[in-house]
Amino acid sequence: MAEGYVEFEFDLPAALLDSLVAEFAKMSSASLTHEHTVQVPDEQGVYQLLVGGKVVYVGKTDADSGLRGRLSKHAWTIQHRQNLKPSDVQFKAARVFVFTAMDLEKLLIRHYAQTAGEVWWNFSGFGSNDPGRNRDQTELKAAGFDAVYPIDLDHPVDIKTEGGVPAARILDELRSELPYTLRAEGDGSRGRRSHPDLVNSIVEPFSVKPATTREVLTSVLDVLPQGWQATALPGRIIMYRETRDYSAGVIVGRSPTRS
Repeated sequence: MAEGYVEFEFDLPAALLDSLVAEFAKMSSASLTHEHTVQVPDEQGVYQLLVGGKVVYVGKTDADSGLRGRLSKHAWTIQHRQNLKPSDVQFKAARVFVFTAMDLEKLLIRHYAQTAGEVWWNFSGFGSNDPGRNRDQTELKAAGFDAVYPIDLDHPVDIKTEGGVPAARILDELRSELPYTLRAEGDGSRGRRSHPDLVNSIVEPFSVKPATTREVLTSVLDVLPQGWQATALPGRIIMYRETRDYSAGVIVGRSPTRS
């Protein structure tokens, strides 16, 4: 080797990983609530979610959503679930000023999976979008997020109407209250317009306003023509003209038989 010359290779990914793991270990966590997530800068970085002090999820930001956006979305996702109190979920977030091309998320997931067997939410379907009608009959993974924490139909909601409006309007109001998908049969057009039954069926003014998701759905089913069914799948609610059992679902109710 030439005099006055040396070759030096620095393992940047490993060094950054070690630094981040050490930083996360010494920092305190905060509850995954709006009160706390709104205070986090919407900058680029990585974060982790914890339950019972254990890391269950590791995530990163992207060009569309910074730390505040990501954490706020997760804080909404964990609402209205059985077996999970939002106050039980904590977060730690770190802004990374030099956000390199390396995949920090994968490095952190691999680290925590190998060292503690954690981060199971990363492989559980947590935060997934609606898979669509063709997947409604899919068997549910026993260890999936939706199986462990199914939606809570008896969670309080506050729809912004007193009734006397179409069933479609009631469902729209309910959707705005839910942190998961409520999908109802449409008119078959590409514009995803409501089915005529939902538009033409009027929910009478409430004498007692429905106060839970289950009660709102029942108020809609009660005015629909015969043949409608609402089903609670572990991570979403569907409402279609059908009489069908779902292996991974529970029938919320059916519209009454009309003579």
